[in-house]
Amino acid sequence: MDVVWPTSFGPLRTRLVVGGALLAAGLILAGWAASTFFRAGTHIEVYRPATALVTKGPYRFSRNPIYVGMAVGHVGAAILANSIWALLMLLPALALIRYGVIAREEEYLERRFGEAYQRYMNTVRRWL
Repeated sequence: MDVVWPTSFGPLRTRLVVGGALLAAGLILAGWAASTFFRAGTHIEVYRPATALVTKGPYRFSRNPIYVGMAVGHVGAAILANSIWALLMLLPALALIRYGVIAREEEYLERRFGEAYQRYMNTVRRWL
């Protein structure tokens, strides 16, 4: 689409600063969330069983900080690439993640951790 209908986020310097900052922030958030999982001694891979309910670190503010970090990083990368089209593709990707991945993860965690996970869901937002 960029070839057919080119778009722009503005001057290169602005794109480098804003896009770079968002990309870095997304990577830092996702890394912090992943390291919190490792410190809790549970698996980050969705196909392996959860051994602990992680509610510390960035999980105090979001039930899905890795996905939030990936989304923020995607926005930064789209700005760096100067592609509004790449930015627009984030919307269907987030819908797919929300309904195709997070919904199943939440069902599993509710079965696995019961009332503790229900309390967590009632106090911490899904995204931010």
